[in-house]
Amino acid sequence: MKKAPDAPILCAMASSSRASYRSWLTAGVVAVWIAAAALFAASPPQTGSIYYPPRGAWAARDATALGFDKAKLDEAVAYAKANENPNDKDLSKDILQTFRREAPYNELIGPAAVRGGSSGLVIRRGYIAAEWGDTLRPDMTFSVTKTFLSTVVGLAHDRGLIRSVDDRVAPYMPATVDLFTSEKNAPITWDHLLRQTSDWQGTLYGKPDWADRPEGQTPADYPNRRLSAPGERYKYNDVRVNVLALATLHVFRKPLPEVLRESIMNPIGASSTWRWEGYHNSWVDVDGLKVQASTGGGHWGGGMFVSAHDMARFGYLFLREGRWNKDQLISRTWIAMARTPGKANATYGYMNWFLNTARKPIPSAPATSVTFRGNGQNIIYVDWDNDLVVVVRWLRGGLDPFFSKVLGAIIG
Repeated sequence: MKKAPDAPILCAMASSSRASYRSWLTAGVVAVWIAAAALFAASPPQTGSIYYPPRGAWAARDATALGFDKAKLDEAVAYAKANENPNDKDLSKDILQTFRREAPYNELIGPAAVRGGSSGLVIRRGYIAAEWGDTLRPDMTFSVTKTFLSTVVGLAHDRGLIRSVDDRVAPYMPATVDLFTSEKNAPITWDHLLRQTSDWQGTLYGKPDWADRPEGQTPADYPNRRLSAPGERYKYNDVRVNVLALATLHVFRKPLPEVLRESIMNPIGASSTWRWEGYHNSWVDVDGLKVQASTGGGHWGGGMFVSAHDMARFGYLFLREGRWNKDQLISRTWIAMARTPGKANATYGYMNWFLNTARKPIPSAPATSVTFRGNGQNIIYVDWDNDLVVVVRWLRGGLDPFFSKVLGAIIG
């Protein structure tokens, strides 16, 4: 297997220009992020006694042996079970209800399914300390799909298919693709798309950009949204995520699920049950062949259908700095870049890397921890300080009440 490059990187960043961040994102916090990212990228890969679970198995150890107060950890699991999302488990119905404000553009154009109940895993020092629910059931994971997508973009960058994230995307597209030909969209770079600051304008797969989480008092206001220059404003938007997925497809010239399977999921020992679903109308021409473009979430159906166990393997890959056994699957340089706060949103790195900058999003967790988040809620939590990966699915409410219990159970 060809290894990804592992050159050090110094992540340069600036304080957010938005006033809402100035009160808490200080120069000291930025300095810590710079030092942490540089150290993370430059430190030698860990080898030796690190445990990597083989395909089809993941060893468990007594929670006490892994440094937990077992009774307190049991309380955290009980909390997750007691606070399961109460919404309709038929996600084809729940999605329409969740995004009802977007009607008629909330119509599903991809598959949805009935989900399971509360499930999850707590993994410390490589071993399972706690597990609950049906962790082998593949369910929709919504926007965690975005992290799988940005990882595939990272593979393109590692391989030199994308020379720089600061390049404009337009020159990478074939002449027949008009995603970035307009005056508004031409300046958009890969970095803008990855950070959800592109402000791409247009319609893709029948969904206008303004219809996703629309802004305005009435539906008549929605199409007249405020326009921003690329990089100026963070706006969570699944249409633009799908633009990134389509652009990346044209770079690889092969289906993105195939790239993910060959380069990430098979090497980490994931099951054969996960699926990355597209839309019924997302078929495009690539070198004369019909290929289904992938989606960046389940907003209109589709996205990653994946089990908690496979989610945990994916999170564990990043806990181990992109390494699985002897292979560097995704470069530590890319991971350091993904963990760097954006100028327009200091708590967001690359797509679906939610940062815990200044410990504001999750006060109980280390500032260096990250979460990959999807509607529902579906969460992968990665914590290098505590050698910890947590997957929790279908959790109601905020994250800190649950994670404060997990982290509060650590005693050594």
